[in-house]
Amino acid sequence: VDGKMCGSDIGRTRAPQATGITTLDDFLKASKIDKAAVAAEAASTVPKPEKKPPAESEEKNPFCVLVCGGGNAAQVATAMFALRYPTIAVSLYADEAAKWKEALGDDDYELTLDTGKVVKSKPDDITNDPSVAAKADAIVLAVPSFAHGQYFEAFAPYMKPGTLVACMPARSGGDILFAAKLGAKAKDMVFMGFETLPWACRFTEWGRKATILGTKGSILAAVTPPAKFPQAFALMQGMLGVFPAVTESPNNLGISLRNPGAQIHPGVMYGRWCPEKWDGNPVDEKPLFYQGVEEFSESVLMGLTNEVQAIRKKMEEMVPGIDLGDAGTLHQWYLDSYAGQMTDDSSLRMCMNTNPGYRGLTHPCKDADDGKFMPDLKYRYLTEDVPTGMCFNKGLGEILGVPMPMTDKVLAWAQECIGMNFMVDGKMCGSDIGRTRAPQATGITTLDDFLKASKIDKAAVAAEAASAQPKLEKKPPAESEEKNPFCVLVCGSGNAAQVAMAMFASRYSTIAVSLTSAAKWKEALGDDEYELTLDTGKVIKSKPDDITNDPSVAAKADVIVLAVPSFTHGHYFELFEPYMRPGCLVACMPARSGGDILFASKLGKKAKDMVFMGFETLPWACRFTEWGRKATILGTKGSILAAVTPHSKFPQA
Repeated sequence: VDGKMCGSDIGRTRAPQATGITTLDDFLKASKIDKAAVAAEAASTVPKPEKKPPAESEEKNPFCVLVCGGGNAAQVATAMFALRYPTIAVSLYADEAAKWKEALGDDDYELTLDTGKVVKSKPDDITNDPSVAAKADAIVLAVPSFAHGQYFEAFAPYMKPGTLVACMPARSGGDILFAAKLGAKAKDMVFMGFETLPWACRFTEWGRKATILGTKGSILAAVTPPAKFPQAFALMQGMLGVFPAVTESPNNLGISLRNPGAQIHPGVMYGRWCPEKWDGNPVDEKPLFYQGVEEFSESVLMGLTNEVQAIRKKMEEMVPGIDLGDAGTLHQWYLDSYAGQMTDDSSLRMCMNTNPGYRGLTHPCKDADDGKFMPDLKYRYLTEDVPTGMCFNKGLGEILGVPMPMTDKVLAWAQECIGMNFMVDGKMCGSDIGRTRAPQATGITTLDDFLKASKIDKAAVAAEAASAQPKLEKKPPAESEEKNPFCVLVCGSGNAAQVAMAMFASRYSTIAVSLTSAAKWKEALGDDEYELTLDTGKVIKSKPDDITNDPSVAAKADVIVLAVPSFTHGHYFELFEPYMRPGCLVACMPARSGGDILFASKLGKKAKDMVFMGFETLPWACRFTEWGRKATILGTKGSILAAVTPHSKFPQA
């Protein structure tokens, strides 16, 4: 009216005035824009990674993932990824690939998730041919760390630039080994090292069925080069799903030095079976491993962890600003990983002795005469954790000039036990050094060489450290796997809503909410599964937990996705508001103008405890081919813009 936004129908608009906002301060408050925080971020001297503008067109985006291995984790990953993407399982171990292919035959693989959902999928191939790496956009290694080098070497001739290689877990020096095996090609690749496996899982029928018993709530991962973390994160989080939440570790060196198996397993073995403690004769019973740690074994472990901390301190002196915060002590690792589970966490020994997850676990032993036992000194605690963990620590310590007397003592004993020659006269130059993750195994003998192989740029590290911008608080990942309940509400009944519902319902508890068509949709689907054909060629069959018009189901939701016309957003916000619980993420696809302001207005005081995510547009071009029962994704956007209010919650959202 007269050029002012004050007409009688202003309340039907997204104008700020519709919610009573008439000043800049009110607008910034509603938008959760903090002027001081914005100024601090702008003052940062760290250049932001280049961001390619998203294209508006939807395409058939070819994406192929290779999963390496044939064990529990590899079969689970294959089944999970094959649900949505072309997936090839690769095993170079003996005739494992042929056996798996024969076991599965023409059937689907059946994966029971810890959410209660059952995924049925089929890999595009199961093979031992490394040339399939030429097809891969992502390669996931879920094999023992001693086999990583074999896969890197076999794939190197075929890998295309930009391929993401993710190791779960990477163990110590995974990035260094990757760079050595790929040579000049490594500069065009992306390496992602995970601290551990995402799941506790097992196959219930080898090659055909598996079960995820629990999933970690979060998991640490680092990317080399670090600038590629956003792209690598997007790929791996998208494939893994909501859990585990991938938490960024600043560099793979932090992941390497954090490796607890490199210290705990050899240290506890030495503490019980070294000449000082064992006379070489059979024992009456298998000793407890973790809960059997006593004063002497604890002193060994304390020596090992303190030497790793000395490496960390020296590296921080030599590379000012480098963030090795994830490489904590063993005691801190227990406090981070098993918080609240130990009855006494006052010391390293008590953390191990009182951890209920360790109850009854014994030293690896072999049967001896008269019902007695001998230690298995060629168990993986020595044959794997020494060359792929402890040798890395010792080798880096040698380069940095850090004395490591306890590591020397344990390593000398361990290499004799497993019949290897890694260390000679305290130096990492033995005849078997090439079988280890020690930097010396790849010809690295100076700090400059190590930093080059690790892609750690001293100047860039110093510039980032000089930034005044505070880092977001990072909750340490727990080591235990849990059943993580997760419920998503999808609002609407049009093309996009039906596609989103079918996609999410394949893995998570999903409720479709339509204020206009719920009963009609429920009747159309009946007891059948919804059939969604993806633009990758895969077909997903799933069923929502409910289809309803009852807004009180918002009380169950961890995430609410609105795929409805923007003029109805306010109606949904109002109806859900009484029931929504703190921390709920509300995502609008698309949000249109002022979606966050409308959300804050409709939720009132509750808005401060919620997270709003506004998407620029829909992710897909899609249509239902049979309303309420079948839909097809014609194309998917390669990328899509989204913003989160408050901004600090973007990583979680």
